[in-house]
Amino acid sequence: MTRALTQRQAELLTRLEALFLTEGFGHLTLDDIAGRLHCSKSTLYALAGSKEQLAVRVVGRYFKGAAERIEKRIAGLNDVRKRIGSYLAGAAEELNKASAAFIADVSDFPPTRATYERNARAAAERIKAFIQDGVELHVFREVHATLFAEMAGLLIESIQTGVLTKRAGVSDAEAFTALGELLLDGLQRTGASPKE
Repeated sequence: MTRALTQRQAELLTRLEALFLTEGFGHLTLDDIAGRLHCSKSTLYALAGSKEQLAVRVVGRYFKGAAERIEKRIAGLNDVRKRIGSYLAGAAEELNKASAAFIADVSDFPPTRATYERNARAAAERIKAFIQDGVELHVFREVHATLFAEMAGLLIESIQTGVLTKRAGVSDAEAFTALGELLLDGLQRTGASPKE
């Protein structure tokens, strides 16, 4: 069983997450981190046994918090089209908090990349569930929900890694908006007009 964090530890993790999101973590040493957060290395060791473990903890915390905030954002939305749009807008908002350096470091370090990939798979599963709901409610046409969700998942991953946004010359937010339009227009029932 994991010990509960002290208030100071929780505050340090919050500050550490902000630091990593802004600058990444690959170039930072434990000495750098301790100096930036005005704490001792032993305080950091109380959070994790090494810099690598600290990175895994902070990255996991970021994605968990992002998922919780996105779920809160869509809670109570009954219109499946609005749910998908709001989910993707929430993902864009969360990703806008992360610098290119952070995303690159997450991608370059296998344990944090694994966390990142789990997050992308979870997003694809949520989108799949939304699509299935829309099909069952006759809001969307009959489609292969898993295929659509996997394609959306690959696009989300491409946005998160910066590949798509770099190639298209757009921001993450613009890419997620376009993904929402692509999905919703592609799922639209024939003869139906999209809801505002």
